Amino acid sequence: MVALCRTRGFRAVAEQWLLTELAERANAADFVRFREAFGLDESAGQLWRAYTDAMAATVRCRPAVLDGLAQLRATGWTIGIATNGASEIQRAKLAATGIRDLADGIAVSGDIEIRKPDVRLFELAAARCGRELSEGGWMIGDNPGGDIEGGRRAGLRTIWLRGRPWPDMIPAPHHAVDDVIDAISLLLNNSE
Repeated sequence: MVALCRTRGFRAVAEQWLLTELAERANAADFVRFREAFGLDESAGQLWRAYTDAMAATVRCRPAVLDGLAQLRATGWTIGIATNGASEIQRAKLAATGIRDLADGIAVSGDIEIRKPDVRLFELAAARCGRELSEGGWMIGDNPGGDIEGGRRAGLRTIWLRGRPWPDMIPAPHHAVDDVIDAISLLLNNSE
C-alpha cells in the first residue's frame, strides 16, 4: 500500500485512509470511494489493478513448498485451495507464487461472497477439483477458526500450521505442525 501511494505521489493522508479502510479486506468498490475522497484523475479500476499488482508483488513461496506440492500431485493427491479474500487479489497472489499452477481447483471467498469457515467455500473448492467433500480429504491452514474449524465442519481431516494462539472453544486439529513442509511430509507419508 505504501508503494502504491508513493509511486503515485499520494499525500500521507491518502495513505492513512487506505491503511485504515483496507485493514480488514479490500475490494474494487473501496477504490471508487478512495478516488472520490481524494479527487483523483486515475480511474478506480486502474487504482484497483495497481493495488492488486502491489499485493501480489509482496508474496513469495519457497521453492521447497512448490516442490512438495508437485510431489503431492505426482503421488496422486488432488490439491484444492479455499481462501478468503477478494478474487483478484488472491488469484494474483497464487499466480505470483506459482501455487496456482499446482492447484487442481481454487475457490476464493470473493467468488461467491462467503468466507471460511462456511462449508460452501470448501464445497466449491472440491467441485472445482472435480471432487466432492464426501470423498474426504485434508485441510491445511493457519487460521484455527476459518481453516481448521471450517475444514472440520466440511468433514475434512485437519493440519494446523502453528503461529496464532489456539482458541479454547475450537476442537483440536488432527495434527499440528510448525511449517507447511512438515504438513506436506505428513501427507506424503500418510497411512491414515
